[in-house]
Amino acid sequence: MERVLIVGCSGNGKSVFARELGERTGLPVIHLDRVYWQTGWKEPESGEWRAAVKDLIAEPRWIMDGNYGSTLAMRLQRADTVFFFDLPRWLALTRVLRRTWRHYGRTRADLADGCPERLDWTFLKFVWNFNRNHRPRTIAALSNFDGDLVVFQRPAEVTAYFSHQALRRGAATG
Repeated sequence: MERVLIVGCSGNGKSVFARELGERTGLPVIHLDRVYWQTGWKEPESGEWRAAVKDLIAEPRWIMDGNYGSTLAMRLQRADTVFFFDLPRWLALTRVLRRTWRHYGRTRADLADGCPERLDWTFLKFVWNFNRNHRPRTIAALSNFDGDLVVFQRPAEVTAYFSHQALRRGAATG
């Protein structure tokens, strides 16, 4: 596991998982939201964004969390492992609302500077409609992926994954 993608709906825990996985593996973590968004929630030009992703995936080792379907294919070509967070939409929406409440007006560590947390109806609709509008394309892209694919459908599976990894690591070093 040297080049890891973490994809799925917002609010599913991708960034938290990326940080934990980074701590456990020593791989550098790249939060795509930090790269994509510019101060004031401004979007980059398409060519600029693709060039930035191309530079990031050229690195030999990384954990990259975020969807951004326009660059998913190029990221999948370089990744050796994908974690797909396929949790229920009610859970994603609940977590997004909780996160918004907790960080409102402040910029989270996984976002670009100058992008404070806000209540955004367009974003909430994106989360609510993710399974209908974006999940099928993600699944189609993953169907061609020939690396290791781990799908999480319940939060308990994430916890179990880390517990299992810790046991394996302990057995290997002990």
